[in-house]
Amino acid sequence: MPLDTPHAMLRTTTAAVGAFNGALIEQVEAVLTGAEQARLPVILQISENAVAHHGALAPLAAAARSAATAAAVPVALHLDHATRPDLVEEAVALGFTSVMFDGAHLPWEENVARTRAIADHCRSRGVFVEAELGEIGGKNGAHAPGVRTDPEEAARFVADTGVDALAVAVGTSHHMTERTARIDLDLVRALRAAVRVPLVLHGSSGADDATLAAAAAAGIRKVNISTHLNTVFTAAVRAVLDADPAVVDPRRYVGRGREAMAVEVARLLRLFAAAEPAEPIVYAS
Repeated sequence: MPLDTPHAMLRTTTAAVGAFNGALIEQVEAVLTGAEQARLPVILQISENAVAHHGALAPLAAAARSAATAAAVPVALHLDHATRPDLVEEAVALGFTSVMFDGAHLPWEENVARTRAIADHCRSRGVFVEAELGEIGGKNGAHAPGVRTDPEEAARFVADTGVDALAVAVGTSHHMTERTARIDLDLVRALRAAVRVPLVLHGSSGADDATLAAAAAAGIRKVNISTHLNTVFTAAVRAVLDADPAVVDPRRYVGRGREAMAVEVARLLRLFAAAEPAEPIVYAS
């Protein structure tokens, strides 16, 4: 089926949507297989770091797009954490239906100006835009330890940029390998009331199931997970190699990682789908 956009996915009042990164084609396949197993929509993400790993966006994008259009569930193809406007423009030209421009490291005025330009470029092409609001005057980005998004600043940022979704800092942090993060649910609810676009949780790998479900119920609409799935994938690969050091065919161990990751993707999608918000969420038209 044709690629979807996150507009309809994230504006539902009944479920949060999982957004999962694929740095390898086997991980892309795992995300799509897991979504099909759960029979739920999914956002397939390719990050700027994955592009750097492969040396170019186009080859991985072509493979991901081909696999996504063959999936039996709605799939949005999303560029994650892009800091370069030229990479955003390339993704749009390659058929991505969603992009995230990360200007959180920039001063307020520059972040607003660059994000607004990206939003204008993408809106005319029907592409969904997510942005991130960093610490005002800070250099550590929106998900440095201890940083929190101010609801009034968030509302002003969305109004000034015209973005479709906002990544907010409410207690998680990127690259956590232990699920010990504590999310400020009162802040999530305050942001939900102040910001009339869907809220996105980054660094979700650091939160456990109960915390993620509570965040979704409080108003988070898009849940980004990468490190946790990498951990699941790598553990399955390591188990194969530890059990048989003579294995040299990568299909035997990478395939096991793909299977394990797909199972976890399906489980997480079902978890998010079951976490309904306490009250209807009304977004700006």
